[in-house]
Amino acid sequence: MFHLSNPLEDGLAIDVEATYRRYGPMVLRRCRALLRNEEAAVDAMQDTFVRLLRYSARLTDQGLSSLLYRMATHVCLNRIRSNKRHPEDRDDALLQRIAAAPEGGLAPARLMLQRIFRDESESTRAMAVMHLLDGMTLQEVADETGLSVSGVRKRLRTLKAHVAELEGV
Repeated sequence: MFHLSNPLEDGLAIDVEATYRRYGPMVLRRCRALLRNEEAAVDAMQDTFVRLLRYSARLTDQGLSSLLYRMATHVCLNRIRSNKRHPEDRDDALLQRIAAAPEGGLAPARLMLQRIFRDESESTRAMAVMHLLDGMTLQEVADETGLSVSGVRKRLRTLKAHVAELEGV
């Protein structure tokens, strides 16, 4: 949630906190409709209000619902385009094979995991477990590790590229 003591004190033309309370549900509905994923919709909604906060000094309290609707649409469409170019959460065939390995087949899986994580830092290993196995969102992983969401995303993308390399070998 956003908290601003007094919009005029902070030099803002609009009260972002009141705007969030008033229009947040509308923005979230728009994001849900476009992204069809609750977690992604909440992230997109918050990104929309971060953008609003960034430009709030230049805005007035007129036509905010239309502006927020357009902003949310742009945020969501950018995410959809980005996901098509760089899919993050596609099923990783290697992880699926390891998870489905019979008890006797765990030795090769352990060896593969050792190869995957051999050159990775402990924090990258922890991020992979939190996101891929525990199902935590990128934001939750970022909060736990003290990195930004983009930092976590970059580390996981690099790890997935490393896994893809090993699969090809």
